[in-house]
Amino acid sequence: MMSNLKMLQQWYSAACDGDWEHSYGIRIETTDNPGWILSVDLTRTALYGRTCEREDESADGSWVSMKSDGIEFVAACDPSSLERAIGDFIEFAAAGPG
Repeated sequence: MMSNLKMLQQWYSAACDGDWEHSYGIRIETTDNPGWILSVDLTRTALYGRTCEREDESADGSWVSMKSDGIEFVAACDPSSLERAIGDFIEFAAAGPG
């Protein structure tokens, strides 16, 4: 089974068209709360216009919050949930329009 990181790499490679990658992209950053932020530009991709909003918190205290305004997908998570946040983007990308 392919890892979420590998699938993110494949999505990025597919989005790169010689122009897109010069103005748009994917960013993974740390936050001071502490945690992670995953931001993915959707402009000029098949995901442009697709929206979502969801928050998940587990009993162990881990959490992921994700939102897409149709222009950018942003997921924030605790320090141990980056893989899960990337997986949420992969699921968002694989879902049908809407």
